[in-house]
Amino acid sequence: MFADRATIRVEAGHGGPGAISFRREKYVPKGGPDGGDGGKGGSVIFVVDPNVKTLLDFQADKLFRAEKGVQGSSKRSSGKDGKDLVIKVPPGTIVTDADNGDYLADLVEPGLRFVAAAGGKGGRGNAQFATATNQAPRRADAGIPGEAKTLHLELKLVADAGLVGFPNAGKSTLLAAVSSARPKIAAYPFTTLRPVLGVVRLDEERVFVLEDIPGLIEGAAQGKGLGHEFLRHVERTRILVFLIDITTEDKAAALSTLRNELFAWSPELLSKPALLVLSKADLVPPDEAEAHARAFGAIAISSATGYGLDNLKDRIGSALDAEPVEGTS
Repeated sequence: MFADRATIRVEAGHGGPGAISFRREKYVPKGGPDGGDGGKGGSVIFVVDPNVKTLLDFQADKLFRAEKGVQGSSKRSSGKDGKDLVIKVPPGTIVTDADNGDYLADLVEPGLRFVAAAGGKGGRGNAQFATATNQAPRRADAGIPGEAKTLHLELKLVADAGLVGFPNAGKSTLLAAVSSARPKIAAYPFTTLRPVLGVVRLDEERVFVLEDIPGLIEGAAQGKGLGHEFLRHVERTRILVFLIDITTEDKAAALSTLRNELFAWSPELLSKPALLVLSKADLVPPDEAEAHARAFGAIAISSATGYGLDNLKDRIGSALDAEPVEGTS
């Protein structure tokens, strides 16, 4: 199951209360206050882990609670801090407040930490309240409550290049041919029921991540087919690779439909660099495949025979080299 959305409750630990205590030592009948402070409550912290691929773990567990701080004790001893609850999330997780819709975080970089709910501060013990005029205070603070929030998590996969095309255009076959990914492949629509990422190697030092996005159909942006579920993942790609079956009678119309669906979802998608690829070139004579490619400014490939795949990888690599990574100049 590919889970890319979840709503959860996070509750940080309350701070521990301060202690009211007085020194009790032999020969010191009027010992002063020695109540220690309470411990800090634990926080709920998200950390980005590349080994986590989906939000599936959040489908069963809906409540995440950190430890409370421990009460202070005598001899000015502070209570133990509550343990933080660290939760692993996949790269590309967007966090919003489910109650008001406020954007809170976009968790992309591996190792990035985000405090989803901060633990409460521990209360002061009575030793903190001693003054020249009140040398035996019987006062201590209660701990401050930890933050509690209902959060909405949404996953948008992070990839360098995204394959966009109709069902059975050959996206899964292409991904399997150029990377170590092994998506399900069959000759019927919607074989791919979840986005799949594959690492493509250009040379000893250069690789890029290619994403197979489930096939679009006309009306996908309005929820038809499976496109509505997965169009969000196109937003993370640096470049787009439109894939059209070379035997499609009206290739221009097919490309227009794909572009219209992306525009309907987010006009910004069409500002991304894009390549047009004609797949299944083995189904037509070689000279005809190249003629089609020249006519549309496309790259003709056959994932079955390997024809054109090196050229395609080089073209994707060149396009990525020319497109700065977001956040760099």
